[in-house]
Amino acid sequence: MRVQVYRNLHKECWSVVALEGEPKGRVIGHSKFLELEDVTFVVQPAGRKRVLEEKRKNVHAFVRGTMVQPESGELWEKVKYNPYKYETFVDMGGDPVYAADSVFMNVDGGVYALNPRG
Repeated sequence: MRVQVYRNLHKECWSVVALEGEPKGRVIGHSKFLELEDVTFVVQPAGRKRVLEEKRKNVHAFVRGTMVQPESGELWEKVKYNPYKYETFVDMGGDPVYAADSVFMNVDGGVYALNPRG
């Protein structure tokens, strides 16, 4: 199932929103660990602008993809997003990341991408 995922700071987990089917547009669950394939990273510019102006967080950045069962043994690269420093998701070197083959997200807010692309 195609989903959109964002970090839920209140529940300290990932909120999962359906992008298709009957529950389209609604939160269908919360997860401490999650893996997605065929991934795109999305930052909504207007939401980021509001964060910068108000100095208050809001949901404006997402990871979209297809939910899968997590697998191990592959090399994952950490990806991050900070609205105060970047306009996009970036790798640890600060280079923009817009897509990846797969992404793994864990409870501490870490996002790890397999074959991230700018």
